[in-house]
Amino acid sequence: MSGKVVLVTGASSGFGNLTVLELARRGHTVVATMRDVEGRKAQVRKDLIDAATAGGHVLHVLEMDVADEASVNSTIGKVVKEHGKIDVLVNNAGLMPIGVTEAYTTADVERLFAVNVFGTIRTNRAVLPHMRTAGSGLLIQVTSLMGRFTIPFFGVYAASKFALEALAETYRYELASFGVDSVIVEPGPFPSNLISSSPQPSDTGVLASYGDVAAIPGQIKANAEMSHDPANPPRPQLVADAIAKLIDATERRPLRTVVMPEGLDYGVGQINEAVAPIQNGILKSMGMEHLI
Repeated sequence: MSGKVVLVTGASSGFGNLTVLELARRGHTVVATMRDVEGRKAQVRKDLIDAATAGGHVLHVLEMDVADEASVNSTIGKVVKEHGKIDVLVNNAGLMPIGVTEAYTTADVERLFAVNVFGTIRTNRAVLPHMRTAGSGLLIQVTSLMGRFTIPFFGVYAASKFALEALAETYRYELASFGVDSVIVEPGPFPSNLISSSPQPSDTGVLASYGDVAAIPGQIKANAEMSHDPANPPRPQLVADAIAKLIDATERRPLRTVVMPEGLDYGVGQINEAVAPIQNGILKSMGMEHLI
């Protein structure tokens, strides 16, 4: 296998952390990006580099804040200058707010979208000119099951993931003629630090008016880990494996890949299968079947 140059956002923990290690192990040249690599994430950076070095793998850790245009453009520029290309971009950075939807102010939601949605747009816009010029490339967008359905108290999170689903699918159509692919990975309920670091809604007045309902998000967070079977805990490594499989694929990649903990099925695969022919039919009726 010929290794590729892969850049992964949000690599300090969770899926991103596991993914960069898995890709390095498979022989790719990996660029793990995160914020504050000289400060709070200095130990994470060291641990990643040490793990890769011990295995004889190639892994670089660079500072990049997807919510900052200058940071994104600078880091992408450095990677292209050093390696000559970026074959794969894995958009993984994200936040997961859990709370009463009305209590999230416009500013709260703007901060969320700055990372979850606009961050992806920033990184894609920085990378895509290089991919289109090269005539090849792969965008992998890590979304969520809640990019296909929503549940109470996850409204603003689901809204950001629905937006990402639409963007990633549209990129697939528009970039196909340039040899650039765009795919989506939809993880299920795996344990991560996203819940413990969930941004809280700012409007305390609205929260107070919801009475007992306002306490439910806290209960969801407290029970998140308890809902897992201790005898068979979910393995987030499955998400990293799915991403690696998409990168290494030699045949046409599926648009959407659902990754669930063993024994769970929320029906998102069925949603995807049901919607795909309808979506394709719409495009065909508009004379765009060549973009499918």
